[in-house]
Amino acid sequence: MNKERELALVVDKIVANDTLHTHWLNCLSMMENTGARKISKYEDPIHSEIVVLKHAAEEARHAYYLKKQIGKLDPSACPNFTHPYLLAPTETHHYLNRLDVAACRYLKHRMKLTGRALMHGAYLLVTYSIEVRADMLYGIYQEALTKYKSKVNVKSIIAEEEGHLEEMQKMLVDFHPDWQRIASDVCAIETELFGAWIQAISNAIAQ
Repeated sequence: MNKERELALVVDKIVANDTLHTHWLNCLSMMENTGARKISKYEDPIHSEIVVLKHAAEEARHAYYLKKQIGKLDPSACPNFTHPYLLAPTETHHYLNRLDVAACRYLKHRMKLTGRALMHGAYLLVTYSIEVRADMLYGIYQEALTKYKSKVNVKSIIAEEEGHLEEMQKMLVDFHPDWQRIASDVCAIETELFGAWIQAISNAIAQ
């Protein structure tokens, strides 16, 4: 069974159960919010590019949108991002942070980047790998939502994430002539971390 099929089976189980589904939405909302905060931290206070401002705003909007979707299932569910309201809370909280640290370590040791150049490279590569993942994950999630005729939908997020991916590719072309190899290395790191997160989610819903 391939990885996407395994993921689809996990997501199907989640969408079929409203309690699991609210906690899943809360996980996704928290991750989008973490991404938005990381982008805002990366931004130069003076030399902010419009594409970065746009990206931060849209990630924050995704976090809000996903949080609002919870209300379609249970208006009183998941009031915050504390452990009781998340699936696999430890892995969910640390997934993006671990990816960020690993990307910075890669850029520091393999490309000898430091300071602002290191931050810029990490922003581009982490964002790119996350957008590649989001394109797959939200697509599978929307298929399950459609299958179960859920009140929830993530079509608007899918459209915006596709736009983010195109923007990141353009910025990576300017970042390094061998950007595809570099991005592939960071995506491999993300794949390992994502696999561990989904396994933790699978274990949590099996209990």
